[in-house]
Amino acid sequence: MLLTGRTAVLTGASGGIGAAMAQALSDAGVRLLLVGRRAPALQALVAQLGAQHQALVADVTTDEGRAAVQHACAALPQGLDLLINNAGISEFGAFDTQPQALVEEQITTNLLAPMLLTQALLPALRRAPRGLIVNVGSALGSLGYPGYAAYAASKFGLRGFSEALRRELADSAVGVLYLAPRATATAINSERVMALNSALGNATDAPEVVAQALLRQLREERPYLAVGRPERLFARLNVLLPGLIDRAIRRQLPTIRRFLSD
Repeated sequence: MLLTGRTAVLTGASGGIGAAMAQALSDAGVRLLLVGRRAPALQALVAQLGAQHQALVADVTTDEGRAAVQHACAALPQGLDLLINNAGISEFGAFDTQPQALVEEQITTNLLAPMLLTQALLPALRRAPRGLIVNVGSALGSLGYPGYAAYAASKFGLRGFSEALRRELADSAVGVLYLAPRATATAINSERVMALNSALGNATDAPEVVAQALLRQLREERPYLAVGRPERLFARLNVLLPGLIDRAIRRQLPTIRRFLSD
């Protein structure tokens, strides 16, 4: 897709990855409706990027928030070309002690909200000559990992939703893409998680790396893009030889449990 002149909704725009995506998309000539829950961060982002962009304070996990996004999109003079479902949360912790509210919040934010927002905005995307939906998932949407049972479930679900909807819309002008970043240096990862990744030797990307991957995926319209070569390999091995991955992760369990209990 040629990005110059397109109009996009970007959720989670007030977060680290969202702000980097907003900058990259703006530099590529995309007009943005920036959606997030933190008004000061959104206003600062618009001030940084330029008056051609709009900010909308809305919580897409609520009916009211999604309706606000839908209403704002209906008022866009150029129509809507892109929906980037980037808003997400992650909670690292042992599943048997994780509060029910945190489990529900991860499933709602990471899976149910993007599904329902996509459903609400599909009519607008269908009116575009070419519409694209990007669901921002995770490497853990293909590789279940200790400490991330609820988070992985939400991202596995988002990957399945993306695949099914892409095939459902294959005879339309709307495409569905799934982007899978690996660990990223943003506030979504606590200091404990960053220390765990360091102890295990896991690579951590800057938000700008994910933003550039998004641009590449949009331009090439690649249905699935995983960031990081080792993570792509592990995802494939997890399908072909899951027992091999089971044994490898089991050897990491003493280290993982140490950080789970901190």
